[in-house]
Amino acid sequence: MEHAQRQQREAVGGEVVDFDAVLLKACDPRDRRNLLHEAQLLVSVFAPGGDAATLERMAARLSAGERDAEMARHHARRLAAALRALAKAA
Repeated sequence: MEHAQRQQREAVGGEVVDFDAVLLKACDPRDRRNLLHEAQLLVSVFAPGGDAATLERMAARLSAGERDAEMARHHARRLAAALRALAKAA
């Protein structure tokens, strides 16, 4: 019981991390620019209004695995992060 209480006290000092922001930051700058450009192209075709809620839905679908058969999982995840970055900027 004491072990569980100690873990609970230690967990209080944790840090919340924006996984999408960290994922994009970890990319090579050229790759990050390409991802953001690709995300902007997707928005211009599929969500011309570009409202944040629509971009979030697009990102959620990519993160959930709804992607073209030619798109690799890691690319879809990074593209979703780029879409969420655009949503935050909208």
